[in-house]
Amino acid sequence: MDWLRFMFVSFMLAVLAPAATAQPVGKGPHVQIELIAETDHPAAGSEVTLAFASRPDPGWHAYWENPGDAGFPARAKWSVPTGVTAGPIRYPVPERLIIAKLMNYVYEAPFAQLVTLKLPGDAKGEIPISVELDYLVCTDSICVPERQQLSTSLTVGDGAIATERRARFDGWRKALPKPLGSPATYQIEGGRVRLAIPYPASAPGGDAYFYPLAQNMLDHAAPQTVTRSGDRLVVETAAKGEPTAFDGVLAIGGQGFIVTASPGTVPPVDTGFPWTAALAAFFGAILGGLLLNVMPCVFPILSLKALSLAKANDGDGRPRSEALAYTAGVVLVCLALGGTLLALRAGGATLGWAFQLQDPRVILILLLLVTGIALNLAGLFELSVPGFVNRAASRGTGGAFATGALAAFVATPCTGPFMGAALGAALILPWPAALAVFGGLGLGIALPFLALGFIPALRRRLPKPGAWMERLRHVLSVPMFLTSLALAWVLWRQSGSAGLAIGLGATLLATAGLWLVGRTQRQGARAWPLGAPLLLAAITATAFIRPAAQAQSLAYGEPFSEARLAQLQAEGRPVFAYFTADWCLTCKVNEKAVIETSAVENALKQGNVAVLVGDWTDGSPELGRFIERHNRAGVPLYLWYAPGRSEPEVLPQLLTTGMFTERAAR
Repeated sequence: MDWLRFMFVSFMLAVLAPAATAQPVGKGPHVQIELIAETDHPAAGSEVTLAFASRPDPGWHAYWENPGDAGFPARAKWSVPTGVTAGPIRYPVPERLIIAKLMNYVYEAPFAQLVTLKLPGDAKGEIPISVELDYLVCTDSICVPERQQLSTSLTVGDGAIATERRARFDGWRKALPKPLGSPATYQIEGGRVRLAIPYPASAPGGDAYFYPLAQNMLDHAAPQTVTRSGDRLVVETAAKGEPTAFDGVLAIGGQGFIVTASPGTVPPVDTGFPWTAALAAFFGAILGGLLLNVMPCVFPILSLKALSLAKANDGDGRPRSEALAYTAGVVLVCLALGGTLLALRAGGATLGWAFQLQDPRVILILLLLVTGIALNLAGLFELSVPGFVNRAASRGTGGAFATGALAAFVATPCTGPFMGAALGAALILPWPAALAVFGGLGLGIALPFLALGFIPALRRRLPKPGAWMERLRHVLSVPMFLTSLALAWVLWRQSGSAGLAIGLGATLLATAGLWLVGRTQRQGARAWPLGAPLLLAAITATAFIRPAAQAQSLAYGEPFSEARLAQLQAEGRPVFAYFTADWCLTCKVNEKAVIETSAVENALKQGNVAVLVGDWTDGSPELGRFIERHNRAGVPLYLWYAPGRSEPEVLPQLLTTGMFTERAAR
């Protein structure tokens, strides 16, 4: 049937492509293929990976295992010694190519197909390997079936792999699709198929496309629509036939995932504007922002505004204007941060709220700013130009706006009640609704000051201005100094000891500069010429800050490595090693429902159990090889190493708390 399809497609291409008779075919082969073994000296009884390293000629393409509407996949006929077996060909994720309204799944750039060769336990000496590879290669106008005879020779040895060759195979393995680890569901209705694929919103995103593995599943050329429904991606397109299984590859974010689906119910995704979800998130953000005012990371900034409100209560202030200016500062910064976050995520970045505070340079700038505010409140200096810090603690719409902007910027790392769910919903809502949610957060933060500005009865409850305000100003410098200490700790966590040293040096320079400013102010001289160079040097220090090498972010435990596993086993400690990925929904459910619970954590600590975590999100080849050695094609994988035993117990993919409490108590 493949040859009949080939003849039909070639005829159609000749009819539909006028240039077919004008373009010379040239002498083949049109795909340069090299048969390469990962090691030339595999051990007896082991497996060795072979690669068909292929490079199509310019203008030509080869085909995936499901070629689409045209072509046929490669077929291999092996000639190997008795006892040696070759597995199926494994293909990297293909590209899409439409020719004459026919969809083709192809490779136009260099690619490699991998095959696993199994050697018998009694293998010895030289092992000749030969394969006859039949495949189809095409241009936009003509197709040519080709055949190549490829061979290599292996010698039974110690299985050592050269560094350069391992790197090549690691790159080829990363191009292979990975098992998704969670079953999908499909439903065919009215000639359309809806395929629901588990894929958490926190996983790497991007344009998605589903490549079916079988010919008679989908109308290949029909457009696919991909929408998110909670922690699932729903692919909808035209069906073809009534398949009993629905397997394929989901390509998203530069990665491929093997999808296995079974029949079920997949309701249509409402692609209209999600008014209910948007309104719920908006009001949740307002409530979360309101409660954020009493959180420890926001209160020190709000202490500035307490002085402004007290001064506005003397009858000459403009409380309504200040309240509106403060609100504008808060809301505009929240909108700016939210819009930047949405733009970066649309570009493929995996970021969350408070992303800007993940940069140690931003932390250093905040450290200098908050330290300056604290010194100003403590009375070290008075600032008239540019007036940002000092006006923040005095009357005036400019100071109110500046205080609101600063409060919103520093408030972003805090998460209060209602806020987490609202911002999480914002990241999957359409961008207008998402921006409304971020604006609602700012409105919630500003609500207390809006109320004080527009309700005179509330303002009358504030004390009248007097000498006590100067004492209060000095008292309010204390939480600002504490905020500076907290920012210094964050800087140390993000940039290490070197970054902390630069940060403290910059803070010392800024303090010296502000001391000179205050000293000259008290003498009645121009303040800034003496202090400005030191302040400029302090700000310049941000250019020398570099993020420290970050360890993997774990609830508890440490990153997995085979060397660390061997060390822990040599110490006689029990070890729980688990392998996960951001795109594995089953993994995340197990982690939140079982592994990261206090009951399991306490049981593991009491049993002196070491926890090793292998994050396979980026398809690490080293982790991939380790996973394969345990007869698993993907994650999740849970291994329990009892003391004194070299081989682990493989735990089920659905975990329970009892599995850990029982084993940790042994």
